[in-house]
Amino acid sequence: MRRALAAGLVAGLVVALAAGPPAGAAPAAQGPAASPPPRYRAAEGARRVEGGPSTADAPLLEAGVVYEDTAAPGERVYRLGLDDASTVYVSAVLSPPAGSKVGYGDGLEVEVMTSGGRSCPNNPGRGGFGYDPVPLAAAGQRRLEEDAACQSAGTYYAKVTRTAAKDSDQSAWPVELLVMREPAPARGSAPVPPPPASPSPSPVLPGTDPVPRGGGTGFNDARALASGVWRDDLRPGQTRFYRVPVDWGQRLAAGAEIAKARMTRPYGSASDGLTLSLYTPYRALVASKDTSYDGRQAAVTLPGTVPVAYANRFSDEAVVRPVGVAGWYYLAVTLGGKVGEFTEDASPVPLTLRVDVDGSPAGEPAYREGLAAAGFGVGAAERAAARDGLTVPEAVAREDARSVMRTVAGAGFGTGALLLLVLGGWLLLSRRRGDGAA
Repeated sequence: MRRALAAGLVAGLVVALAAGPPAGAAPAAQGPAASPPPRYRAAEGARRVEGGPSTADAPLLEAGVVYEDTAAPGERVYRLGLDDASTVYVSAVLSPPAGSKVGYGDGLEVEVMTSGGRSCPNNPGRGGFGYDPVPLAAAGQRRLEEDAACQSAGTYYAKVTRTAAKDSDQSAWPVELLVMREPAPARGSAPVPPPPASPSPSPVLPGTDPVPRGGGTGFNDARALASGVWRDDLRPGQTRFYRVPVDWGQRLAAGAEIAKARMTRPYGSASDGLTLSLYTPYRALVASKDTSYDGRQAAVTLPGTVPVAYANRFSDEAVVRPVGVAGWYYLAVTLGGKVGEFTEDASPVPLTLRVDVDGSPAGEPAYREGLAAAGFGVGAAERAAARDGLTVPEAVAREDARSVMRTVAGAGFGTGALLLLVLGGWLLLSRRRGDGAA
């Protein structure tokens, strides 16, 4: 029976090798990309849903499930069934098609409300456009807090509102929804407030030689990074996403630089030529900064975050409050679409991304349930993905491959050796193609 199983596995891997690398592996570099830039990549297996115009027609959203809907300007309402023992985050990611017209007054709001229509504290979460139709995220929440509103179990609602000016694009755009549930602290182990801290306005960032790492189109295929200097390319109007594991007690600092572009005219300028944004593990904006670009050189640095601590969520400072849970923090880098007016659109602009995760990991607060199952926290798998620069699909493929290797252990030496040889070639091809994304 073992030989039959091993033979079947070998056959399956041979077919997979012939078909190419696992889904999610970055394609090999093939010269200048065609216009427009790649669109936001939705989560694999996302569930279709249609938000209601009111609470009476609101569909149920479950924690841990990714949903896909569309949103025209106006409101979409969804129903939540919440307990009294968890903090719940509801995020929405709006992904407009390339070339859509947006303005500074356009944006996205996510609000968690009671069944009586009252907004829960710390709502709504907001996100706003600049001049470019780039992926936009916002998150609302029901936060556990002693003597605050919205603490009881029952029916709640999440309202997603898209705002757009009359002369902006009015068509319905894809929106991705995600509900994340953070369990409550264990009884009798109230989190101790951290010592007072403020973001570092001018962090010292790494100055080592850059290593190629191609970013993703959004949160679902963001490439993992550790501390270091990373090299990528950007085209006008494009946003690249990266993810960095930040543990309890650690702080994150990042900066982005774009080099000289191939100019199509002597002079040019884009007021928001380069933008760098930081998002939490639940997709809420922590900070964002932009600078102008004239086609020659530009750089922007985000203030370093405060150390990650549970009690940060109770802070009065807007830049401290989101940094309240360990996990994947996301960096989004955008090259303004206006840059294409005075540069060669088909020639990407070199990007250098500097990342520094500072501080020794502190102990995780005591939770009533495991934090990893909810999509938070930093463990060995997250650190390995950051070290190797994996996207989520690549990390899943690697774990699947390891499961196969464990099966090989009982398959016999000859068959097992053949299986490992085929598998090794498959993974090597995947990694080489993945590194070519930059």
